[in-house]
Amino acid sequence: MLVLVLTAVPKSLRGALTRWLLEIAPGVFVGSVSGRVRDMLWEMVAEELGGGRALLVHSAPTEQGYALKSLGHDWVPVDLDGHLGVRRPVTGGNPMATTVTAKKGWSSARRFRRR
Repeated sequence: MLVLVLTAVPKSLRGALTRWLLEIAPGVFVGSVSGRVRDMLWEMVAEELGGGRALLVHSAPTEQGYALKSLGHDWVPVDLDGHLGVRRPVTGGNPMATTVTAKKGWSSARRFRRR
């Protein structure tokens, strides 16, 4: 089983994918194909992507039961000790920062803090 999500891609690519997959919503394709066909489709998407984005989720023999591939996304899949996670960029700061500090005055709870 696989799910392929495309954003801002040529209509010709979407049309070509309908030969193997079912388009259940604009840019969202699902299907059950072999690993060889899945890899061939992903190569076709990578060649025809242009300035768009692509996300592929497919069944895999992992603890979570699926694997993830992406092209053109700011969110990057990462392996966290065998579990799949997604690293999102921090806006306006260091993209590798692990913590985000709140702006001063962001919460009124600081007024009730005992010193």
